This record gives sequence, C-alpha cells and structure tokens, in this order.
Amino acid sequence: MDMRFPLATVLALAVPVTQAAVSDTDNRQVELAGVKTHFKMPEYASRKEWEARKAKLREQILSAAGLLPMPERSALRPKIVKRVTCPDYVIETVLLETLPGYFLGGNLYLPRARKEPAPGVLIPHGHWKRGRLEDQPSYSVPALGINLARQGYVAFAYDMVGFNDTSQTPHSFGGWEEELWSFNPMGLQLWNSIRAADYLQSLPEVDGRRIAATGGSGGGTQTFLLAAVDDRIGYAAPVNMVSAYMQGGDPCEEAPGLRLDTSNVEIASMMAPRPMLLVSSTHDWTRHTPLEEFPEIRRVYELYGAAENVRNVHVDAEHNYNRQSREAVYRFFATTMLRRHEPGDLRDKDVTLPPEEDMLAFPKTASRDVGGYNDVFQAWKIAAILGMQAGAQVDMRRDALRLALSAEWPGQVESNAIGRRIVLSRTGIGDRVPGYWVAGKGAPVLVVHPSGSIAALRIEAVQKILHSGRPVLVMEPFTSTRTRQERERLDAYFLTYNRSDDANRVQDILTALAFLKGQGNGKPELIGMGDAGVWCVFAAAIAPVGVRLVVDLNGFGGTDKDFHDRFFVPGIQRAGGLNAALGLVNHVQTLITARGQAEAQSGDEGVVNTGANVQAAGH
Repeated sequence: MDMRFPLATVLALAVPVTQAAVSDTDNRQVELAGVKTHFKMPEYASRKEWEARKAKLREQILSAAGLLPMPERSALRPKIVKRVTCPDYVIETVLLETLPGYFLGGNLYLPRARKEPAPGVLIPHGHWKRGRLEDQPSYSVPALGINLARQGYVAFAYDMVGFNDTSQTPHSFGGWEEELWSFNPMGLQLWNSIRAADYLQSLPEVDGRRIAATGGSGGGTQTFLLAAVDDRIGYAAPVNMVSAYMQGGDPCEEAPGLRLDTSNVEIASMMAPRPMLLVSSTHDWTRHTPLEEFPEIRRVYELYGAAENVRNVHVDAEHNYNRQSREAVYRFFATTMLRRHEPGDLRDKDVTLPPEEDMLAFPKTASRDVGGYNDVFQAWKIAAILGMQAGAQVDMRRDALRLALSAEWPGQVESNAIGRRIVLSRTGIGDRVPGYWVAGKGAPVLVVHPSGSIAALRIEAVQKILHSGRPVLVMEPFTSTRTRQERERLDAYFLTYNRSDDANRVQDILTALAFLKGQGNGKPELIGMGDAGVWCVFAAAIAPVGVRLVVDLNGFGGTDKDFHDRFFVPGIQRAGGLNAALGLVNHVQTLITARGQAEAQSGDEGVVNTGANVQAAGH
C-alpha cells in the first residue's frame, strides 16, 4: 500500500530536538507501577486540555478491554425466565445474549404502580460470594434493587462474569493467547455492562434519557469504567472503590494496558460534568477520599463550572455497600435524577427475598444447554475480526495498533551526544534511547539490531552505510533489567500498569525516527535485522510519517505463537496483527526471506551477517 503524506503534514510532524541533560536512569526500569502504587492525579489547566486527555483515556480503556473498535451489537434476545410479583414491586429473572451464544443473567426490579417511564439504574455487583443475590448487613444487592423499585426506578442487577447464571467462563481466566486477543474478565464484563445499558434503554418502562449506574467494591470499579466509556450513564455512584492507593487487584478490574500512566481517580474523573457521588469508608482504601481523591476529582468538575455535580459521603464502616451507603445513594439519585429538592423518606426498608431458585435462571440443579469457555473465546475473536474488517479506514487501523502498543510520536526529543555516542529521551518522560550516531547529509538511516549497536557495527554493510555520508543512527534496543516472569512475580498485574518490552522497543524506534526527522533530509530509511525486523514493521506502521522500511522477518508469520515467542504485546492480534501492520507500511523491502538461506556468523555468537542485503538497501 502506498500512503503519501502531504508536505504540510510532514512539516507539522517535525519534532523539535534539543541538546539537554538526559537522565542517567531509564524510568521504565525503576518506576514500575502496580496495584498499590500511590498515584498522584495530574492537574489540568483548562477544559480543552482535559477533554483531550479524556478522549485518549477512553480509547485506552476500550483498547485494553478488547472493545476497540466496538463489536457489533447483536440481538440481545432477552428472555424473562421467571417473575416474582410483590405488593409494590416485581422481580424478573432475565437472560441476555450479549454475544452470539453467550448469556448474561440478571434480575430486573420494577415498580408496580408507576405509569410513566421510570429512570433506569444498572447495578454491577462486587466480589461477595453470592454475587447479585448477596444479602447481608454489610452488603445487599437485593435490598438495593427492591428499595430502588419502591422509590420509582427500574433497576437491573446483573452478574459479573463467572457468577450465578453467567458461568460460561470462570470469573478468573486468561493466558498468553487471551492477552494477545484482549480477552479478559474486565473487557467481557464491560461489554456486558454496555449491553445491559442497551437492554434498559430498550424497555418501555424505562426513560432511556435517565440511566444511572451504582455498585460497591468491584461493582464500583465497573461503575466508573462504564461511565468513562458510555455517555448514556448520566448519573454514577461508585461505592468504596475510587482510591489513589489501591486500584483493584481482581481479574475483572485489571487488564493489560488499562492503567498505563493513569489510575482509578483519573478514570473516575471522566464522569465530569455528569452528576457523581463518591461513597467512601473510614476502614478501607477509600479512607483518604474526603481529603485527597474527592478534591482532585472536583478540580476536573470545576473546569466545567460544575463543582456541585460531584459529591462525597464518608461512612464510618468497613468495606461495604451497607444501609447507610445505600441511603446516601438514594438521596443522590432523588436530588439529581428525580430532581427533588426535598427527597422525603428514603430510608432503606427491610426486604423479604424469594427463594434463591426463584431469582436464578439456572438453579444449581438445572442443566445448561449453552457453550463453554472455548465457544465464548471463539465468539470474542470472531467479533474482533469482523469489527476490524468493518472499520477499514486507515486511521482506525493505525490507531488500533498504536493503542495496543501504547506508543506515541514524541512531541519533543532531547539528545545528549558525546563523540559518536548519543542518548535520546522524550521530554518529560525520563526514558533513555542510547545509540551510535554519525551526522551527515541526505536521507537519514536508522539501524536496529536485536543484539545492539556493537553487533550491528561488526556487519560490513552497516559500516558501508556509516561511510556513505548520510545521517546514521544505530540504536540500542530496550532491554529490561528483569525478566517478564520476575516482574509478574512482583505484581501479577504488571502489564496493567507497565508496557511489555517489545512495546517499549517500538516506542524507542519511534523516538529515534522522530530525532532523525530533524537530521538530513528525505524519507528516513529504517533497517531492522533479525527479530528487530518485526519491531520495525510495527513502528513504521504507526509512524505518522513515511518510512522506507527494510526488514528481516525471519519467518515471522503473525501466528499467536509467533507473537508469544518473538513479539509479545497484549492486544496486538485484536488490533489486526501483522497483516494490519504490513498494510499500513508505505514501502517494504525484504532484507532476508528465509533465515537459513542467508545466515553467516560474524565474530559474536548469534549475530547474523546480512551484509549484501543491507548494502543493497543502503544505496
């Protein structure tokens, strides 16, 4: 595919390069974030600045969830399995087909007396053992649903994945193949929440313009994630979960790429300026909310002139969604959704629950004629492939890969050169990209060898390019000081908060290309040897400038195993994989077509001499 960039675009993408003192350490090696990192909320000077950040965060969440582009909203085929009628409310047990062959279970709580369409409330539950049926003093989903119905709302309490009726997958699942396809409990659950909102809006009993979400603990996480990506959620009340000190720690709250350079506080702020109540507790990780998280979120609301739209109620209790917390939510919904200046008597009234078998679509003794885990995974992959095929626009495909890689074209590059040795860094990031640098004239060349500059410089053809008079940078690839296994032993959700090594390598190639845009003239030439060829393909695919690409793919065919073994980036297959990347590159020349036909050892073991091929590419 030949993609050309207008001159104005190329000039606009010219990156300022400054001579500056580059840090002696790479932050990516020492500042590793995790579930219990104390995150500081950035400050935003204007609404415009925040809106730009919010748009990026929304894409980041959807990418991590495997929902970018959004799958087709297939028919939900709602099925009312059971109905329990009480004097002032009705409980329906419902099944929704959120993906073809995959079913979400829930209970719909409806008021009996209301004649006009009512506001709708989504209730994702937390990690209590009985899920949406849990009923105890510290936490009760049925008490919340029944009392909301008594107050005039239609409330839908639905399962988290792996709970109650929604057990085609376990609650905790995944592996390296699932990570490549962004198939994770968080994403599947977020998709279920989006489809649950579709369901509420489809009901004649519901006013589709007034949809709220509230949940405690893991349900609180789901509440603010849903509100962040779905503007239909006009009101939100996450309970005991928005914290700068603890981000989740459960599979349905974590996913590779979800919290790269962000935290729950910033994600919850995406609700602004829509009304939101933060319920916090004195005896869990939200104990600082009145003094830290709430003021930080309120500053974002102030950018809209809507500081009054965010509130905080601090409850003296252990981790909970108890009576006191529920009553705070009732008052919030009454004054915002119902716009009652005097909410009236909104005490949490006692409830009597029907037998468990009357609340479940699939009681424990019932058989289930539904597909299992592999069927759901397959449905997810099909939905992903169809979504990518439907969104054939170049920008969409490039964005999908860019977000999976979490890579950027730098706004400014700093450099520090001593003789032929140079170190590059993105301004304000604190990363380091070392290399061997020769200034010159003409089209610049970037050489990337998996074993680094010393191995590359021993190749005769690279030496010829260095003496060609052109600007040449031979880059050192990023190498972590710890193996992936070591890092994941330190934090099971390492990739939720940190990029993979291969993603960092792609970023470094982009940083080097941005530096070279200010050196010499003409289209940069990017030469990738050995396994670095794959890194270079993906860097060239998402670079916003034309690149002449010369690579050695060494038999890399783009299978799941290829990505696992040689280029591990979560979500890369979901974003289109190798075919998408090659389709976005404007010029590709093959360095080696078969490893065995052109290998020859240089002075170091494992270094491939690709002399003739590189020499041809360098002319």
